[in-house]
Order: sequence, then C-alpha cells, then structure tokens
Amino acid sequence: MNLEKYQIESNEVFEIFDFYSHGPKGLIHKRVMYLPTSEPNLWQLIMGDYNPETDKLDVYNVTNNNDREKVLATVGATLFTFFNKHPKLMVYAKGSTEPRTRLYQMGINQLIDKIDPEFYVFGELDGEYERFNKNINYKSFIVVKKEK
Repeated sequence: MNLEKYQIESNEVFEIFDFYSHGPKGLIHKRVMYLPTSEPNLWQLIMGDYNPETDKLDVYNVTNNNDREKVLATVGATLFTFFNKHPKLMVYAKGSTEPRTRLYQMGINQLIDKIDPEFYVFGELDGEYERFNKNINYKSFIVVKKEK
C-alpha cells in the first residue's frame, strides 16, 4: 500500500503493533492487537489509544487528531504484516461502537482496490457473511489472505 502511514513497531511475533498519531492533540500512542478468539484460526483485530503506564488499551476514546486516513492506512499496514507472518489465519474486526464500525467500513471502501488483490473481505449482514460490497453497511468484517 503506497498510502501515507505512521512508522510501526511490533512485537517479535507480529501480533501487537504500536505507532503514534501526530496532530493538534499532540502525540497519541496507538496500539493494534491481534488476539485469538474461541474459533479456530480466527483472530480479532483490536485498536485503540494505549497507555503504557497502566498497560491499558482504550478502544472507546475518540482522538480527533485530524489524521483519520493516515491512522486507517497504518492499521491496514499492520494487517498486511500480520498476514505475512500468519497467512493461514482469518481476522475478525468490529468497531467498539457502531460509528467506529462505520469508520472501519469507510476505510475498507477507500482501500478495497489495494486490499482486493491480496485478501478476501467479508461483511456481516443479518448474522451471515458475504463478500464485501461498498454499498452495504455491515456489522463486522472478516479478512482472509488469498492463496497465491
């Protein structure tokens, strides 16, 4: 992806990614985590503001640091890195609130042409998953790396 994004640091197994949002609110420590779920091979993407002093991730805070596209591109970059290390896994994503899920959908809409060659994206509609369609509002998403 040739989009402007922040520099990312990750743990050695590429399941936790840290970066800093830069904007009018200052430097905001962001963290993206990929965590296993109870379903085999399904991991959940979680993103929020990270406080290293408390080791807490705030998934509800709205930063408004005027860098939404850059943050979304950075989160997308973590997905590529995660799948390079874990190509057989699937990733589930849902915002902590409905507006945040809608924000994720807008990010997918903007990036789908860059995502589609590498991944299948599915959206949840009425409890079922279907191939992602830009014109439908979904409740959650699953991303799967395409086999080459």
